[in-house]
Amino acid sequence: MPPECRNDLLNFVPMTIHPVPEQKFNYSLKSCNTFGMDVKAAVFTRLTAESELPALLRMIHQTGTPLLFLGGGSNVLFTKDFDGMVVGVATKGIEVIDQDEEFVYVRGMAGENWDDFVQYCVRHNFGGLENLSLIPGNVGSSPIQNIGAYGVELKDTFYMLDAVSLRTGEFREFYSDDCAFGYRNSVFKNELKGQYLILSVTFRLRKRPLLNTAYGAIGAELEAMREMPSVKAIAQAVCNIRRSKLPDPEVIGNAGSFFKNPVVSHAHFEKLKSKNPSIPAYPGEHGVKLAAGWLIEQCGWKGYRDGDAGVHERQALVLVNYGKATGIQILDLSKRIIDSVYSGFSVILEPEVNIL
Repeated sequence: MPPECRNDLLNFVPMTIHPVPEQKFNYSLKSCNTFGMDVKAAVFTRLTAESELPALLRMIHQTGTPLLFLGGGSNVLFTKDFDGMVVGVATKGIEVIDQDEEFVYVRGMAGENWDDFVQYCVRHNFGGLENLSLIPGNVGSSPIQNIGAYGVELKDTFYMLDAVSLRTGEFREFYSDDCAFGYRNSVFKNELKGQYLILSVTFRLRKRPLLNTAYGAIGAELEAMREMPSVKAIAQAVCNIRRSKLPDPEVIGNAGSFFKNPVVSHAHFEKLKSKNPSIPAYPGEHGVKLAAGWLIEQCGWKGYRDGDAGVHERQALVLVNYGKATGIQILDLSKRIIDSVYSGFSVILEPEVNIL
C-alpha cells in the first residue's frame, strides 16, 4: 500500500475504489480450524491484500458484531457457533528487507503458513528459526503466542511487526520491547487483546548461524540421521521428531499442545521431586517449569479415549478429535485432566489453546 494510505485508513479518501472483501453468511468453519469443529460463523470474509483494509475496517465498524481473526486456526477450540464476523487472514509474501554483515531481516505477511516461512529461511541458511519447524499456524499469529519449541522461542529472533488499529485505522510498528513477550504470552493476549490486526512480522536472522542443539532429542536425532549440526539438519531433525510424536491435523483433529507447561516455585518443585525423583524440569520464569505432558501421563491419561474425544497415544499434551467430537466434549475432557493433575501433584494446568 502506498505510504500516504498507511496513516489513517478510516479517514483516508481513496482516489480509486478499494476492493471490498466478499462476505459469506452462516459459514461453516470446519476447514478453518485444525480441531475440525463444524461450527458456523454468522459472517465470514477473507483479507487477501492490504488494499482491502479500508473496506474491511469500515465493514467491521458498520457491523458492530463480535469479531474474530483466524489465521491457520491451529490454536483455537470452538465450543459453539460464532455469532459475529470471522475474518480469515490470507495475505501472502516473504521478502528480505535489509541485511548487514551479520544479520538478515526477513519479513513474512500475516497469512503466510508458518512452516513455509521457516523452510524459506532454512533453504537460504538464515539461522534462528530452524528449531521452530513444523509448528502449525500462520506468521501473523506467531507473536501473539510467542510460539516456542525445542529450546527456542519466537522472541529470540523477533525484530518487529506491523499492525493496524481496529479502532482508529492507524498503523503502528511494534518492536520487541513493545510486545511484552513471556512464556506463550504477549501484550496482544493482555492489554492490547482485540485492538490490533497484525499485518506482517520481521525476524532478524543470522548469516552465520548459532545452532541450538541443547534440547536432548535433537542431538539424538542428528546422530540417528548421521548428520552434523546445521540449519538444514536441525530443521529436518525437528520435523522428524514432531512427526514421530504428534498427530497430523489433516488426519486427526488437534491443536497441538493443549496445555502450557506449568511453572511452580522452587519449594513446590523440591516437594514434588522428593516423591517423584524422575520428574522432568527446566528453568522457568520466576520458578521451575514442569513438563505438562509428563504430569498428564503420570495421571493415566495418555491414549485415553471417550467417544471421539481423546488424548493422543504418543503425546499426552495433545487432545484430539477422532472425527465427531464436539468442542464441549474436548473442553470437558480438558477440565477432567486439569482436576486430575491438580489432585495428583497440586499443580494447576492452564490451556494454551484459545477456547471460544
